[in-house]
Amino acid sequence: MPNMTTLSDLWKTFRFLTDQETIPQDRKTFLHEFLMEEHRKRENRRIECLMKMSGIKRIKLLNDFDWKFNPKAPRDKIMEFMQTDWLKIPANMVIIGPAGVGKTHIATALCHDAVMQGRQTVFISLFDMTARLARAKNIYSLIEYYARVPVLCLDELGYVIPNKDQADAIFQVVSKRTETGTTIVTTNLVPSDWGKIFDTATASAILDRLSLNGRFITFEGRSYRSKK
Repeated sequence: MPNMTTLSDLWKTFRFLTDQETIPQDRKTFLHEFLMEEHRKRENRRIECLMKMSGIKRIKLLNDFDWKFNPKAPRDKIMEFMQTDWLKIPANMVIIGPAGVGKTHIATALCHDAVMQGRQTVFISLFDMTARLARAKNIYSLIEYYARVPVLCLDELGYVIPNKDQADAIFQVVSKRTETGTTIVTTNLVPSDWGKIFDTATASAILDRLSLNGRFITFEGRSYRSKK
């Protein structure tokens, strides 16, 4: 979210045609406060819209993650990624681990952070993506949509086996995003097992694209669901 602190910044943002220097000095303070409030309301509406479009069903934050439950959880690697310019310079992250260790929580938290910083984001499971691809009247438009969104999270890769056309579409999405958008994947499969859901050539090609400026992070430990 842009940081608007001066009247000059706000003046440019609201695209007024008149010169701000024509405003009497005694009115500038009031005008500055008024425009600051309007800008805040505008940004809040924008964030609300981005959140609705994101597909995030339940907000999860990094601060809510229980790192102590699984001491082996790679906290340092996650925090290191967060400290990069991942929202400005496209980067990829593949989070690997068994069910229940917090992969989706971390991915959701990253996507939420992106939305709060004003970045269009899509969070979707592989199951839902394949369903949308199957129903799509124009599959090419859907591929372009997922390819162009600044931040895309593909959750739960490994629980659904796409058919050939769907697998080809997923590869096209990942390929088109190379060097243009940030892609986050959560999966229960190590890379050598991706051939179980894609054919060998497609699996290799997808992994090759994700490896570009990418990080593969493994989560280990107990299932957080056992705490409940």
